Amino acid sequence: MALKLRKNRSAPLPAACGGRKALVLLGRAWTLAVVWKLSGGPRRFSELRLDLPQITPKVLTTRLRELEAEGLVRRTEVATSPPTVEYALTELGEALMNPLEAIVALGLRLG
Repeated sequence: MALKLRKNRSAPLPAACGGRKALVLLGRAWTLAVVWKLSGGPRRFSELRLDLPQITPKVLTTRLRELEAEGLVRRTEVATSPPTVEYALTELGEALMNPLEAIVALGLRLG
């Protein structure tokens, strides 16, 4: 006897699903780690390299540029000698922390 197909009662996905865009961006290698490290406050490139010793400079540069382009990270040039650049989470980037902490907690529960 064939099973009767049930109607899907979930709400339809919006045509422009923001969740997909967020997951694609955050699913890239090292993105979540960079956001997590910036949640503690502004960091210079060299400090992030020390925080994440396995990441290559090229990948770190790419991730920071992507996060900056999406409005999650702010890049600030500091007038020092030699000139330095600091990266910090924007308000939008800080809004990622609650969902990110929930994902980490779920991951710990899953073991």
